[in-house]
Amino acid sequence: MTIDWQTLDREPGLPALYAKAATRRKITGTVLPGSGLRCWVEVEPQRLAAYRKVCGFTDNGLLPPTYPHILAFALQMQLLTGKDFPFPLLGLIHLSNRIHVLRPMGGLHRARVSVNVQNLQPHAKGATFDLVTTLDDQLGTLWQAQSQMLCRGVKLEGEPIEEVLASTLALTQVAQWRAPADIGRQYAKVSGDYNPIHLSAASARLFGFPSAIAHGLWNKARTLAALEDHLPASNIEVEVQFRKPVRLPGEVVLLASAAGSSGDLQLIGKGDLEHMVGHWRPVA
Repeated sequence: MTIDWQTLDREPGLPALYAKAATRRKITGTVLPGSGLRCWVEVEPQRLAAYRKVCGFTDNGLLPPTYPHILAFALQMQLLTGKDFPFPLLGLIHLSNRIHVLRPMGGLHRARVSVNVQNLQPHAKGATFDLVTTLDDQLGTLWQAQSQMLCRGVKLEGEPIEEVLASTLALTQVAQWRAPADIGRQYAKVSGDYNPIHLSAASARLFGFPSAIAHGLWNKARTLAALEDHLPASNIEVEVQFRKPVRLPGEVVLLASAAGSSGDLQLIGKGDLEHMVGHWRPVA
């Protein structure tokens, strides 16, 4: 796949992008754009510290493995609200997320973020695509992620292919935490992601949710913070699938296999409700 890259000289402003997202409610096609966006961004110490606090990461001198998503968020928003992107941003559902940490992310003050979309596939409830994000420094690629997104109501030819992750190793409880009612607003402040379904019960009900739900990437970040001593700092792939949302406020339990280069994890709630399942592996 050849990508037509557009390089921006500064990060896009989020307020205007949210305004564009709010006015686009229709599916306009079934072809993904072949272009991508790139931009050099700064790692701001205060924002990074606030992110660590909200997600539970210690300051070990490394960027948290999920933090590049924060650096890329404005660029992702611009890509997904562009005229050539066929699906409305509001209503997209985050099904899964895979990150590759290729090298230790320490001492990083400036990096280049790249975003593009690819791999449009039929799904039982519509169509999925991958939002691909890459972080580079002067030496090359540090980190890459694929977020699988679902757009309901899209009709594509072909049979849906769904990969289902399942734990194959023995799991034990390693952590438990409460997701407070305002965690969606806390995470929005450090991430820029002000999706109404996360902010309050009143705003979530406008989109069919009985209560606000936690951001999927907060669930993943909070999980990886709890597993810092379990996982290698680099040469690691961490993939999760988001199952049932965590309603706010709520309590969850994290199960994981033994510390090592590979392992499985599971985040469950009341009544063994499965919120997230995943694994970590060395990068292939």
